Amino acid sequence: MARSHARGLPATMVVLMLGGGCTAPASAQHRADATPAPAALTPPRPGTPGGPSAAVAVPPPPAAPVSRLWPFTRLYNVDYVDVRAIAERYGLKAAWVTSGRVMQLSDERGRVRLKFEDRSRDFYLDGVRVFMGETTVFHKASLYVSKVDVIKTVAPLLRPAERPDLLPRPPKLIVLDPGHGGNDPGNQNTLLHLDEKDLTLDVVQRLKKLLEARGYAAVLTRPDDRRVELEERANIAARAKADLFLSVHFNALPAAVAGRVTGAETYALTPQFQRSSGDEKKDKRAELAFPGNRLDYANVVLGYNLHRTLLADLKSSDRGYKRARYIVLCYAECPAALVEAAFLSNNGEARRLSTPEYRQQIAQAIADGVDAYAAVLAAVHPPPAPAPPETHPPNAASP
Repeated sequence: MARSHARGLPATMVVLMLGGGCTAPASAQHRADATPAPAALTPPRPGTPGGPSAAVAVPPPPAAPVSRLWPFTRLYNVDYVDVRAIAERYGLKAAWVTSGRVMQLSDERGRVRLKFEDRSRDFYLDGVRVFMGETTVFHKASLYVSKVDVIKTVAPLLRPAERPDLLPRPPKLIVLDPGHGGNDPGNQNTLLHLDEKDLTLDVVQRLKKLLEARGYAAVLTRPDDRRVELEERANIAARAKADLFLSVHFNALPAAVAGRVTGAETYALTPQFQRSSGDEKKDKRAELAFPGNRLDYANVVLGYNLHRTLLADLKSSDRGYKRARYIVLCYAECPAALVEAAFLSNNGEARRLSTPEYRQQIAQAIADGVDAYAAVLAAVHPPPAPAPPETHPPNAASP
């Protein structure tokens, strides 16, 4: 469906919100109205005993060792970390590009790894645009990034091996989710007679073949043009005991701005206590720990690697790696991401999408992203070295 949360806003504001509206966000009916307990509040999966408005207490994650704690400063009621502290932790050199406004962090070879800008909610990692929950701020001759953004986004991407306990083994079984279906066509391009539901199914069927050729097992949430409820898509992955969940969509914006906007967006679940990329303010859902939030560390690694390969393989405009509380992400019990691979509302991109060749390229790019994610996990969890062959002493000589 179209972006219902963007209706009634000026066209320029819709563009600035950068929301990816093919799938519905987790409804407000899942929030808890009671005063939160000290432990995180977790909404149960829809349809489970306790009703959609109930919340259950779960123990907080174990505290990080002292050596991993970040020094922070309280600014504007948010805990912030000095960007120079990030540079020091990871052996990078911090330098101003524009004094007081843009700072970059470079490695020992002079390669720019990170770039932050004052009053911005995004930064660049190796040239890829990554969205945060809070705005970067200038303070005492440096730039500061929120502590939650450092812990949930910057650190996992820069040094995933720092927390191997939070990353799974490389995936074997992948559930692929073609967005929409049945009486839900998704976004449409009426000029070219294209429905999102048909394009997503075609791309996912191509992706399934590519993944299986690379040694993965793949299951589809819908093998044909049928409607599958959003909650059920996550349930399918749970029943299959999937290692990975990927939802494929195509984007759209209102006609007033559609012709100017192209490119790819990739989403993972918004961490608890943070704003989603399209939200100006936090809502009550930000206080909840959804089941998918148990996998925040893996989700950010997955989402970034998918987005990076989409940009590289498709030579697409970078709309950013983003966060959202979409239902299919909220209730996933394995690492999950949602890809908005192109804009159906842009006639140029829609014409490319109408060709089998470009849909094959999209499937190839997503498969390459899965491989990139799996390679990170394999580096963090290398297989055990084979045991040396047994050696036996030579038989004693007969007397």
